Amino acid sequence: MRRQRGSSDWMLRAYSRPVRGLIDRLGEDPAQYGAQAIRRAVLEMASGHGASKAQQVATATRMYLGFLAVTGRCSPHLADAVPRVARWSQTTLPKHLPAEEVDKLIASCDSATTRTRLRDRAILLLLARLGLRADDVMSLRLGDIDWAEASFQVCGKGRREGRLPLPQDVGDAILGYLKEGRPRVSYDHVFLTARAPWRPIGNSSTVANVVGRAIERTGVQAPSRGSHLLRHSAATTMLRQGATLPAIGAVLRHRTLETTQQYPRVDGALLSQVAQPWPESAALDEGAAGDGAVDIDHLRSVAQPWPGEGSPC
Repeated sequence: MRRQRGSSDWMLRAYSRPVRGLIDRLGEDPAQYGAQAIRRAVLEMASGHGASKAQQVATATRMYLGFLAVTGRCSPHLADAVPRVARWSQTTLPKHLPAEEVDKLIASCDSATTRTRLRDRAILLLLARLGLRADDVMSLRLGDIDWAEASFQVCGKGRREGRLPLPQDVGDAILGYLKEGRPRVSYDHVFLTARAPWRPIGNSSTVANVVGRAIERTGVQAPSRGSHLLRHSAATTMLRQGATLPAIGAVLRHRTLETTQQYPRVDGALLSQVAQPWPESAALDEGAAGDGAVDIDHLRSVAQPWPGEGSPC
């Protein structure tokens, strides 16, 4: 997965658990796997979990069986036995904080000069100003930052690379950490662990804990405590400041604009700004405004027959 798909360490760990569970249940000889046994194992591992976890189990199992099939160790049709999980996209609103609450989280690091607080402030600013993912923060290296051009290189999901601007406050925070907080070690990762032995941050939960500690210090009532809370907050703030959806999608490095389109839904005023009028609505409105009645002939011209019906009566 790392070589072929550019999967992150977090994804590798998450997907390895269902694979180990499958092997524990079905044995280590893929030639003995059967469709019913695979389906039963997946349902058992997914039982009691939500749709997201169930989908993770199914996807990991399907990918593992695909790998076995490509290497000739099982039938290529076994992956079809894995049940598909229904998970509707955008059924919930993105969890976010108002800009003033985000500023409180960042300010909670201002009064301290410890290594940890200097590091945490730089991380919070990267999450809050540029919407970086936890893995983006973990993988950021010293050579990725172009101080002269005030920009930096980031390699995100699927090894997709991009270059982002480095705002003044973000750059100052990173520089402060590098000068006063970062231990002098041979690693070229920007952010290191808070305690010895000093090494690159190896788990996204460390980044999530940076956000969680800031929430505890400030007492902010947050809908969640992970790093994605600030990613969603960054997108919402950019939208409220007048940024276009394509511009926001470029900063967040979304693969499709559809992903970015979830953010206007958090605010009715924002949604009305980006909503597109229904085709023909302007003409209908003009007809209604002219004499107080709907133009029935015009309405019939745009009406669609009920599916399966012939000509309307």
